[in-house]
Amino acid sequence: MTEVSDREPPRRRVPGPARPARPGGGRRPGPGARPARRPGPPRPAPRAFRLGSPRPRLRMIGLALTLVLAAFVVRLLQVQAVDAGTYSAKAEQNRYVVHTLPAERGGITDRNGVALASTVDSYDITADPTMFTREQLKVDDGPEQAAALLAPILGQDQQHLAEVLRPKNRKLRYVRLARRQTPQVWNQIKDLKTALTTKAETDKSAVNVLAGVFADPSSKRVYPGGDLAAGVLGWVGADGKGGGGLERKLDKTLAGEDGKIRYAQSGGRQVPTAGSTETPAVPGSDVELTIDRDIQWAAQHAIGEQVEKSKADGGYVIVQDTATGEILAMANAPSFDPGDLAHADPDALGNAALQDAFEPGSTAKVLSMAAVLEENAATPGTHITVPNRLKRGDRLFKDDIDHPTWYLTLNGVLAKSSNIGTIMATGELGKTQAEANKVLYSYLRKFGLGGYSGLGFPGETKGILAPPGQWSTSQQYTIPFGQGVSVNALQAASIYSTIANGGVRIEPTLVRGTKGADGRFTPAPEPEKTRVTSEKTAKTLAQMLESVVDDEEGTGTKARIPGYRVAGKTGTANRVDPATGKYHGYTSSFAGFAPADKPRVTVYCAIQNATEGSYFGGQICGPIYKQVMEFALKTLQVPPTGADPARLPVTFKP
Repeated sequence: MTEVSDREPPRRRVPGPARPARPGGGRRPGPGARPARRPGPPRPAPRAFRLGSPRPRLRMIGLALTLVLAAFVVRLLQVQAVDAGTYSAKAEQNRYVVHTLPAERGGITDRNGVALASTVDSYDITADPTMFTREQLKVDDGPEQAAALLAPILGQDQQHLAEVLRPKNRKLRYVRLARRQTPQVWNQIKDLKTALTTKAETDKSAVNVLAGVFADPSSKRVYPGGDLAAGVLGWVGADGKGGGGLERKLDKTLAGEDGKIRYAQSGGRQVPTAGSTETPAVPGSDVELTIDRDIQWAAQHAIGEQVEKSKADGGYVIVQDTATGEILAMANAPSFDPGDLAHADPDALGNAALQDAFEPGSTAKVLSMAAVLEENAATPGTHITVPNRLKRGDRLFKDDIDHPTWYLTLNGVLAKSSNIGTIMATGELGKTQAEANKVLYSYLRKFGLGGYSGLGFPGETKGILAPPGQWSTSQQYTIPFGQGVSVNALQAASIYSTIANGGVRIEPTLVRGTKGADGRFTPAPEPEKTRVTSEKTAKTLAQMLESVVDDEEGTGTKARIPGYRVAGKTGTANRVDPATGKYHGYTSSFAGFAPADKPRVTVYCAIQNATEGSYFGGQICGPIYKQVMEFALKTLQVPPTGADPARLPVTFKP
């Protein structure tokens, strides 16, 4: 146990004042000691280091932070308060995307439901050029390798493809390599991509040079018949809109209405939980034509062969149902493939049967005869003495051949196609030539000349028919036999259909009706009908037209069809060259209907500027008429009537 003392602790000794130092040091010098060092000047005392005040720096930093925070606050207020609506709309716009849902284009069929034009799935082959660079593929010739693989599949030039895949703009991310390719083409490319990917996984030195090739779903208009009825159908352009023919005229009906889909996206993908809105596309309506595919083929085949054989500029054939006005065929030569416009002749595009205006020649003499009969100016048996030349005005008129004086009936004038006889007959339509001109003009207009057919077809011409007061001295006498007036092929055919239909003209039609997405068929409106001549006059004209084909004196004997009574008329007109505006070459034609005593089908044929072989209408168009008419009668199962022809007299003895 420690004992605690109660005594005070010993006090510490405090040193007293120092003694003065000895000179030279504190040590007394002893024997042998060094002499003392003389003291130098006194050293200055070291200065103490003092730190600067941190307050200015802290104030500057605080001020800077305050300014930054103030800027953020101002921006935050702008975004969330002042411009909140604007930025919200922009965010909504960027977040949500809208895609068009293209409507499926309606199909076009013939009268029996056979497809003439339809729409199939296709793909636009595209590429991202940035995926063909050395940085991506680790090779220098990526575009060239890809082009070598794609060229034979796409049917394009290899060098051109390589240039497209190596654009001058290196930031370009999208190029289109080919439009509207079939699914088979895209499948070939996909198979190649898969094979290259598999190889690259096992062989590190291999690269997939097609990794940057893609496909955008699209649609393609196809025409199963190739050039069949191309002039009628037209085509669809690269923009998906009708570019000609019925594809253009009926574009709104066929196209339907595109739909839309709106959805939220992130990173290019749809956000399924964010919801979406969709307006479905409304498919276009299907259109059913009056065309009969088989008759169309027969007409197109016949005119194409004859145009080629005659080395002609072109030709057309119209086949029409006499009772309904429906067009069963409308063929042009040369034609084109609407599914391959790249290789089509630009001059062949369109529908020449409706767009070409030409002088009809002697096929128009039936109009003069209709006026003469209807006005009771003559009868089929009226005697007309036809000289070799006829002076009218300041001109001498002649027939196509020199001949002695002919002694013809009015029926014989038509059968032998006499220009002089026609001039003489139409001169009886009025007391003066001016009055006769007015009467003839009124019948030409009733039959549809000088006006549109009613089809509303793109590019259709209404021909040229001047008012009678503007007819020149020459036209007063040439118009009765079909020169000095112009028509299109459908107008010429419609003349004969009117006679075949008992003197009632029916507006021609090409469309029977439409079928909507609901499958309901809507028939086309009834065509307009106009009484042109009496039924008696029409029947008489039919008998007179029989003489052209049946009588040995007639000019249309090559159009005879065994077992059937055939009514027809030949035509050989001077042709106006559209390039020069002057007469050059001939328009050869033949028009008629059958059976003559119970008409069912009208056929009209015309060939422009035949340069090899005969150019007479009866010689080169008569056989076409026979070939097409026979086919049409068999297709429509029209039997012969079995009645004997009227055999009206052609000549008389003076």
